[in-house]
Amino acid sequence: MGSIELVCPAGSPAMLKAAVEAGADSVYCGLRDETNARNFPGLNFSPEELAQAATWAHARGRKLLVAVNTFARAGQSARWRASVDAAATSGADAVILADLGLLAYARERWPDLRLHLSVQAAAGSPEAVRFYAQAYGVRRIVLPRVLSVQEVAALVRETEAETEAFVFGGLCVMAEGRCALSSYAARRSPNLCGVCSPPEAVSYTEEDEGLVSRLAGFALDQYAPGEKAGYPTLCKGRFEARGLLSYLFEDPVSLNAMSLLAGLKAAGVTAVKIEGRQRGKAYVARVAGAFRQAIDALDSGGDPQAFAPLLTDLAEGGRETAGAYRKLWR
Repeated sequence: MGSIELVCPAGSPAMLKAAVEAGADSVYCGLRDETNARNFPGLNFSPEELAQAATWAHARGRKLLVAVNTFARAGQSARWRASVDAAATSGADAVILADLGLLAYARERWPDLRLHLSVQAAAGSPEAVRFYAQAYGVRRIVLPRVLSVQEVAALVRETEAETEAFVFGGLCVMAEGRCALSSYAARRSPNLCGVCSPPEAVSYTEEDEGLVSRLAGFALDQYAPGEKAGYPTLCKGRFEARGLLSYLFEDPVSLNAMSLLAGLKAAGVTAVKIEGRQRGKAYVARVAGAFRQAIDALDSGGDPQAFAPLLTDLAEGGRETAGAYRKLWR
């Protein structure tokens, strides 16, 4: 069994270089528009930068993956097709898609372009994976973040497509409707525009009861003095229901599945993926370096979990979880 491929984020050319120099095998990025799900000011690549990045990565034996992973809007699909074209002509090694129409376009227009299926497509069953592979020639599936390690292993046994699993970073499921909450408040859909909780809609105010975080004027959380304040997104806000104050939809914690690398490798996972294109180059360098050491240790018979503490202070809200991989609630 070969080594697991390490796939790292790049929100900028500088971040791409930092990821590769820290040990990434592949780097994924997006164009500077709403065709990718991290469409924030100051991030992403122009078509020219994308071509330069592909050349730079290939010269070092690394791969460049381009995310065109939002859903095209009716009457405006030419913008999304243009992003697929830009990825193909840049020399990228693969394009990551979720939209069925774009998958069909990419396969017809660029038959030699390698296609990966975005996590947003939520292909979590062998039947779904086979459909995408047979209908569109998809070569790799980015697995939904709702599967246990045992479920991942069962899926891999019944499919021939490569699989890629998230192992670190923000824990956004993105396929179960919760992103729609953000569009109601901020009037911009993460799934269509690539923007969740746009910075201009975020505010923090000191009030009598403590620090209050808001999105587009909606109070989402309240923090006691000295308590760490998270970034306000609706799905991770604290709400009162039936007299109980809790995170109803999703806890504001970070995924760290480094301790499960051995299980994911045994399950047959092709690649592991780091989330965080909106972070800085120092962040991606640290995470890539730690996971490079962990994967190398696994390959040589060592314990990858020994490197997990290197990243604890990067966790959202100061807390980590293994997410659905362990599914302790079962």
